[in-house]
Amino acid sequence: MYETEGMRFAQTTFRPAFGRVLSIIVVAIAVAGVVGFVATGDWGGLLHFGWGLALMGVAAFALFWLPSLDVAEHEITVRNVFSTVHVPWPAIQRIDTKYALTLYTPLGKVTAWASPAPNRYAGQVSASADARLPGAGLGGSIRPGDLLSTSSGAAAYVIRSHWEQLRDDGHLDNPVIEHGAFHRDIHWTTICLLGALAVATTLGLLL
Repeated sequence: MYETEGMRFAQTTFRPAFGRVLSIIVVAIAVAGVVGFVATGDWGGLLHFGWGLALMGVAAFALFWLPSLDVAEHEITVRNVFSTVHVPWPAIQRIDTKYALTLYTPLGKVTAWASPAPNRYAGQVSASADARLPGAGLGGSIRPGDLLSTSSGAAAYVIRSHWEQLRDDGHLDNPVIEHGAFHRDIHWTTICLLGALAVATTLGLLL
């Protein structure tokens, strides 16, 4: 665990606010659909289309509610749809924000679903002052995804700042990645549930 200038690093969590709102809306629509079939006694319709509604709700929850990015003192935890990756600070070689916040490591790159880069038009309307970011050199030239007003840029700024503090304090002079420190946890429950609902949805439509 690392400390900088005698102070502990405050953990920061990034979640896609718009995505979470969208997931609530989609789940509400799916639930309303199921309730509608039950209320009208349309059991045939429920059998045919209920599985599809359940798939829609679960998929929205997995895609837009669960993803997150936790920046902690000892590691960065990237929770995506199908897996969670734990990245220790010494493993980070480069940070990029072209399409989404991406951490480059000796064991491959890790992309954060919870911190997407803005589209071209959103980047154009961002404040020009955001482009002058300290610590951007670690990830290359400034691009729309680096702007502080964006999901990817805010996360990148926090990570770059602490990475540079660790480097300046000498913690990254001879980086050693402890065995098991960098690891990926597969979300088997999510994968199996989505797969089962997809099969049930197909069968329901064919019956």
